[in-house]
Amino acid sequence: MVSSERVSPNMQRITLQGEALANFPADCEGSYIKFLFDGAGNTIHEMVEGERPVMRTYTIRKFMPETSSIEVDFVRHITEDLQCGFAARWADNAKAGDSVSIMGPGPIADIDMAADWFFMVADMTALPALSAKIKTLPRDAKGYAVIKVQESNDIQEIEAPTGFKVTWLVEEDSLSESAEAQPW
Repeated sequence: MVSSERVSPNMQRITLQGEALANFPADCEGSYIKFLFDGAGNTIHEMVEGERPVMRTYTIRKFMPETSSIEVDFVRHITEDLQCGFAARWADNAKAGDSVSIMGPGPIADIDMAADWFFMVADMTALPALSAKIKTLPRDAKGYAVIKVQESNDIQEIEAPTGFKVTWLVEEDSLSESAEAQPW
């Protein structure tokens, strides 16, 4: 792990770098990887025969082949009593130089790039995958994305075609109502 950055109040961005990442395919942005932990939530560095690791799935937000690096965004699911899942806890406490084991990448469903228009809906956990997919749309793509975040400070810049409208919602807004209200 080479860096950890709080990109918004509820999103942590981790940059991983390593020799194995040099073998990732050039188009792996938006693909998923699995972070490996032991049963107590500690990162594992080698597989123990007969033991199955606890796996958590995350999206590759950005791939930088020139440095064999990837960026992965983690939603900070931390409650007032500091309870959260293995991966969120690891990401929140990770420091440069820490190591973690991953598997992947694995592909996510393709989008039909020949479609007349596109309609996408996401909450914060799907934001990295959605951002990667929007980035691959044709320049003349038309459509909508409705994205729900926990608070207005979680809104991020998304690279989208001119004819593609991105609507941001915050926690109190209804994702389903807003999605249904978009012109079809």
